[in-house]
Amino acid sequence: MTRGLRNNNPGNIRLSATPWQGEIRPSQDSSFCQFTSMAHGYRALLKLLRNYSRLHGCRTVADFISRWAPSHENNTSAYIRRVCSTMHVPASYQPDTDDHDTLCALAAAISLVENGTPPSWRT
Repeated sequence: MTRGLRNNNPGNIRLSATPWQGEIRPSQDSSFCQFTSMAHGYRALLKLLRNYSRLHGCRTVADFISRWAPSHENNTSAYIRRVCSTMHVPASYQPDTDDHDTLCALAAAISLVENGTPPSWRT
């Protein structure tokens, strides 16, 4: 089982000062958040993606993924290609983060890249 799935953290959200609903504190993982359920992990992922749009000006899939998976930690261009392939959209696509289905599709694509398996919505 991947680290993200073990931690109920499908996006592999790093530890921060932000206290997430359902987050286990202190985390037993030295780098990533742990959540009490996968639902809480997805909730945090969805909220972060909305904040990327509202607070940080992310508009395109490429913008979101460049912030989510910066090049100093990831092969960001490959990550963008994988998310776009999964969503069947170009990197210039502007997902509507106020549309639940669109936001969930972006989160599911991120979870697939992070964990190597289709997203699990188990609670």
